[in-house]
Amino acid sequence: MAEDYSLYYWPLPFRGHFIRYVLAHAGTRWDEPPIEALAALKNAPVSEQPLPFMAPPLLHDRGADIWVAQMPAILAYLGEKHALYPCDPAKDALTNTLIGNAGDVLEEITCNCGRTMWSQEAWDAFVDVRLPRWMAIFEEIGRRHGLTDDAGTMLGTPQSTLADLAVAALWATMTECLPAIEPLLKTHAPAIAALSNRVAAMPAISAMRAEWRAQHGEAYCGGQIEASIRHVLAGS
Repeated sequence: MAEDYSLYYWPLPFRGHFIRYVLAHAGTRWDEPPIEALAALKNAPVSEQPLPFMAPPLLHDRGADIWVAQMPAILAYLGEKHALYPCDPAKDALTNTLIGNAGDVLEEITCNCGRTMWSQEAWDAFVDVRLPRWMAIFEEIGRRHGLTDDAGTMLGTPQSTLADLAVAALWATMTECLPAIEPLLKTHAPAIAALSNRVAAMPAISAMRAEWRAQHGEAYCGGQIEASIRHVLAGS
């Protein structure tokens, strides 16, 4: 049976798992072309790209022959197509806010995608103030919509929505790949930690995660910046 989508991304969870969580939850079929195919698209002249883009992720909806770039846009496209938004204007906007916040966290934890490497002093300051504040922001938004340490959803919806998937893709992936961060999340955002674990344990997502780890191991964002993060975590 043909795949519904092709996801072009590095063999890493980082931004890729946001899309994989949604694809798995929606019950879709997708493939992930090899790095050589991604590189060929990425490095092609802009006039020859199926959608002009700078860097992955890039999603091809094969049935509709639609290409979408940028993680937030891909999530919005999939959320609309698979009815994963709450269908309430305020909560839909808050979903997009949470996705934007998640992207900011990824930028910060990787020092703007590796523009610099972490020093121990800078990392210690980050996990003392900035990262806990991000965790508290997610926690407060959830709690204002009825999320508790034991139950609930991110925006108070009866079923999990795109907001829950994005939040779990951020925090469950981070704490799974970088377990030293998990105690910090449980301290500053216990309801978010619990929600993330519940979503990650959903059968389709859990199966995707298990298959991923079996094939690719425990990498997070890859390269020198991941080595930098692991170095400072070891020194914390």
